[in-house]
Amino acid sequence: MTGMAILDIARDGIMTFFKVGAPVMLVALAVGVVISLLQALTQLQEQTLVFVPKIIAVFVSLLIMLPLMSDALAGYMHRVAERIVAGG
Repeated sequence: MTGMAILDIARDGIMTFFKVGAPVMLVALAVGVVISLLQALTQLQEQTLVFVPKIIAVFVSLLIMLPLMSDALAGYMHRVAERIVAGG
């Protein structure tokens, strides 16, 4: 296996990682910012108020995005398996 093939697999793996992880992280970021804005506007500084909406939003986004995430991971595994079968 050449260095370029290894870099290609690593690049594909990093892009797959971003495709799988980014949607959930963006949802958590958006919910955190909205809750923080509401806390700042209402001057309600309860530290635990952020966690419950964020956990619920992340859970719902995982349920919605799970088929897309599994397709991305399956596609990556298929591409890696093709390289293994082809001998590099």
